[in-house]
Amino acid sequence: MAMDLKEIENYIKEALPKATVEIQDLAGDGNHYSATVIAPEFSGKSKIEQHKMVYNSLKGKMGNELHALAIKTKEK
Repeated sequence: MAMDLKEIENYIKEALPKATVEIQDLAGDGNHYSATVIAPEFSGKSKIEQHKMVYNSLKGKMGNELHALAIKTKEK
């Protein structure tokens, strides 16, 4: 079963509570999303580390319920 964008946002905000999260459904199919995450928790972290933090927040859903997620991260 596919994830909806609110569910993705909730997972990310649970792991990064101070984050500003914007999710877009890129194809309108509920399987291809883009996430822009701006969080103070990214301070001092490389882009790779920031992206890993977002992927880890999804608790194994990536590749299963969540097919594709393009991530943009930025320190708040």
